[in-house]
Amino acid sequence: MSRTPRRVSIPHFRWFALASFVSMIVIVLTGAAVRLTGSGLGCPDWPTCYHHRLAGSWSIHPLIEYANRIVTVTLVFVAVATFVAAWLREVRRRDLLVLTGLLIVGVVADAILGAFVVYSKLNPWLVSLHMILSLSMVVLGAVLYHRSKYVYGPGARADVRDPHFRLLARLLWIPFVVLLVTGTITTGSGPHAGGSQGQLVARRLPFAFANAAWVHSIAAMLFVGLVAGLVLAIWGSSAPLALQHGVRRLVIISLVQAAIGATQYLTHVPVVLVEFHVAGAISLCIGVTQFHLRQSAHDREPGTRRAETNPPIPSAIP
Repeated sequence: MSRTPRRVSIPHFRWFALASFVSMIVIVLTGAAVRLTGSGLGCPDWPTCYHHRLAGSWSIHPLIEYANRIVTVTLVFVAVATFVAAWLREVRRRDLLVLTGLLIVGVVADAILGAFVVYSKLNPWLVSLHMILSLSMVVLGAVLYHRSKYVYGPGARADVRDPHFRLLARLLWIPFVVLLVTGTITTGSGPHAGGSQGQLVARRLPFAFANAAWVHSIAAMLFVGLVAGLVLAIWGSSAPLALQHGVRRLVIISLVQAAIGATQYLTHVPVVLVEFHVAGAISLCIGVTQFHLRQSAHDREPGTRRAETNPPIPSAIP
């Protein structure tokens, strides 16, 4: 007799979604660490490291590069587990299945692209594409986690908080994508190619680093200016608190990220500040995504509020 698979509760699925979301952030940070430590060519083969062996040597660069690959494999398992959890969810929703399925496809595609990066000896165009795809997975993970906490679907409440700001939130993606693309081009033109001494020197993008940084700074100033304008418009109107808090968080992240970017350029791009700048890019991706998602109000899924996690124990005294 076959047993019916155990259903995954709605609150428990939220933790699966959170695990996938966090894992997408981790892979970007570890990937940046590989590049900044000069470990990009630490393993010249893929998926093994060197001549069908897991590690070419016990030196630092092969260990860092292969550790990043192990993280990627772990992310595949996390994404698959989240998809299975979405399938076994008490109330199965098509949007959650699609999002978790896209996470699996994205992680696998990112891993395959990583193989091409290795065999192309850190082709800067492929490295830039690798970064853009990884940040896209962060956005996807943020959307999944958000939707795991709110009710979406036919008949669900979806009240637009302000139609004008919703349009602006959609248009904000255009300068933000320009900001990300110019940022990856700047990095691809900069000094951190991903290789180290004794390895084949990786090529750089055919742009002067100073010129690429100048274009990126213009894109950054434009984006910060637009966000600052949104702050003034939203806080000067009767917009709901959710929009006010969302845009305030976005402008704070933007200003901190701009300060880190200017500092790292003026200090000749030190590794630590570049890693912080990558973390800032991740935060901006999440901030823009959340600001977009806040444009409509939805009911919470039962059991996903903090107050519902530990409900009060009823007293035995009548």
